[in-house]
Amino acid sequence: MPIVVKRKPLTFLEKLYIPEIVRGLTVTFRRMFFGETVTLEYPEQRPPIPAGYRGVPTLVRDPEGREKCVSCQLCEFVCPPKAIRITPGEIPADSDYAHVEKAPKEFDIDMLRCIYCGMCQEVCPEEAIWLQNQYSMSGYTRGEMVNNKAKLYELGGTLPDQHFKWNKKKEAAENGGGHH
Repeated sequence: MPIVVKRKPLTFLEKLYIPEIVRGLTVTFRRMFFGETVTLEYPEQRPPIPAGYRGVPTLVRDPEGREKCVSCQLCEFVCPPKAIRITPGEIPADSDYAHVEKAPKEFDIDMLRCIYCGMCQEVCPEEAIWLQNQYSMSGYTRGEMVNNKAKLYELGGTLPDQHFKWNKKKEAAENGGGHH
């Protein structure tokens, strides 16, 4: 048996909608002539981003242009929606950066799965993954929404690094005190 919900009947003015139209136009004209604009001409104008905003996760390089990621895969394991896929790779022995542990052969982040939680940034021991202020991504296919290693480095760029961990390891290796 259907339940009938009783509603208050509309008055004559409510049936005409004129008071609501007048109220809406009042707000519009007040904003138009006396108030500030509340809209932006996006994408030419960008809204201010609040402090602590968590945008797109990216990979960053150290000031010398080296990859900071060492393929420890902690971010992959901690990612709640499993949006990160890493294939560890080796650094060639004849490379200038052979004293570095490893580097990712492939590093993909599926932005359709990412929930911008920031756990990947928090868990990274090398500070190689950062959430940037970028908030708009678009694509026509699912494949375009997966950021590969090159795209992640393009978005992340270079961030200042105060640790100089690899310089210390290289000096230790050259002086015979390294663990390599």
